[in-house]
Amino acid sequence: MKFLRLGLCVLISFAVAAHGGVEDWARAVLETGAAFLFSIWALRFYFHEKEQPVLSPLLPPLAAFFLVGLGQWFFRASASPYNTRIELSLLLASLILLFLCVQAFRTLHDWRSFVWFGMGLGFVVSVFGILQHLTFNGKLYWFRELRYGGIPFGPYVNRNHFAGLMELVLPLALVPLVLGRVRRERLAIVALFAVMPIAALFLSASRGGIVSFCVQLALLTYLLLRRRGLGKHLLGVAAVLLAALLMVTWLGVGQILQRFSSFQSLEVTEGKRAAMRRGSWHIFLDHPLAGTGLGTLQIVYPPYETLYDAKIVNHSHNDYLEALAETGVLGGSCCAWFLAALLLKSFSRFRQNDFSFVGALQLSGIVACAGLLVHALVDFNFHIPANLWLFLFMAHLATAEIQQPPSASPTQRHHRSSRNP
Repeated sequence: MKFLRLGLCVLISFAVAAHGGVEDWARAVLETGAAFLFSIWALRFYFHEKEQPVLSPLLPPLAAFFLVGLGQWFFRASASPYNTRIELSLLLASLILLFLCVQAFRTLHDWRSFVWFGMGLGFVVSVFGILQHLTFNGKLYWFRELRYGGIPFGPYVNRNHFAGLMELVLPLALVPLVLGRVRRERLAIVALFAVMPIAALFLSASRGGIVSFCVQLALLTYLLLRRRGLGKHLLGVAAVLLAALLMVTWLGVGQILQRFSSFQSLEVTEGKRAAMRRGSWHIFLDHPLAGTGLGTLQIVYPPYETLYDAKIVNHSHNDYLEALAETGVLGGSCCAWFLAALLLKSFSRFRQNDFSFVGALQLSGIVACAGLLVHALVDFNFHIPANLWLFLFMAHLATAEIQQPPSASPTQRHHRSSRNP
């Protein structure tokens, strides 16, 4: 399974580096990579008959959502069967990715390696984003032209999607740090892995990202205050935030925002966002059962346009309304099923593991998912393959039954898992 874990991490890294994996060539690589890794797993499963596949409560609702889209395409119930087929390819790859993630990450050792990968990815991308923007020359990676405009940060054309990535990775360092589940000799490096993504998120000036991060902090604070004796760890939260804000001040947020003032006209206004939400809701009302088809919002939206600004609307800037518009009650029910399974199972696992190191890891998944789910109210991060796939990873982390070393007694396991070794 080591090769499978490595392959999944490589796919996630590629998706982030390839501008979130939104372009056709990048999506083709991601879908091909997912199919290749599934073939490797299938061969391994065939030759290791004793090894049984593991299922996650998140797989059935995602599979049901895929079947809704498949039915739209098969019965020609989509406004654009071609667009629906393209979205189905990515959705199938996402389903395969979640399935492989469930098979590959089972033990505490497996998840430790993923946590270090996630923290390292967040640190590298945040440092890259800060450096690129301090020396920004109007091009991504300093050489690629922005053909369609945008307000970029790091490898992402849209700073809001960069913020979404940071919301997903920063809890991996922040939560164990504030809970005191990090070894003393590793405190400095884990603190750095927490501070840099927070600083980069604030420097991206994404309002949705900052609000979502505040919701993550509020959730973490609430859970800490509920448990007696853990209120003292709020000082850890305050220390990390102070360090991040000091870094933002030192870098000079005013200069960075001024550098991108010429791009402000490209940002979607609040009035436009409200108009898109109303239009998406009316599309759902006109197609309540099965929607207009996956990936068809851009095609069906023009007649519902109430605030024309000569720009193409390809997403609603609200993932929930867009899902309802494209898949109707059938797809919306699958999404609600997925969210209910995520909520119930994740908090059940967290209560079971309490505030041990395993519990801290699963709380990291809960906090990460909460941030992106809040951000989805004002943006379309779930249509960015890199962010969608990383969200599925974090959702599995939050709901997984993490196997601990069988040789240790329950008391020994709790002692060993109280800190990150």
